[in-house]
Amino acid sequence: MRGRLRAWLRRTITYRWARRLVVAMIGGTILLIGVAMVVLPGPAIIVVPLGLGVLGLEFAFARHWLRKLRATATDVVNRVRGRPRQVRGKAAPPQPAPPREAPPPDTEQGP
Repeated sequence: MRGRLRAWLRRTITYRWARRLVVAMIGGTILLIGVAMVVLPGPAIIVVPLGLGVLGLEFAFARHWLRKLRATATDVVNRVRGRPRQVRGKAAPPQPAPPREAPPPDTEQGP
């Protein structure tokens, strides 16, 4: 039995499959720790994208989530800084400038 199992593993497990498994384990663990840090004290803002980045090495869904997370973070930063919102990679149309106040009338009398 042991010989058959070993032979099956040699035929089945390739480098790509093993790498995918290791990336899933490490990235999933980092991501779960980051999600736990949302409730527990810790730098969840740093750890969650790190976990998604590790998972993104092998999995498309993680790359998609990481892109959405980056876009949301950029949007939040721009709103805090008072910049216009980005729309699909393009800047939003410029807002009309507020009307300028008229300069005060010249009240000086000459000689």
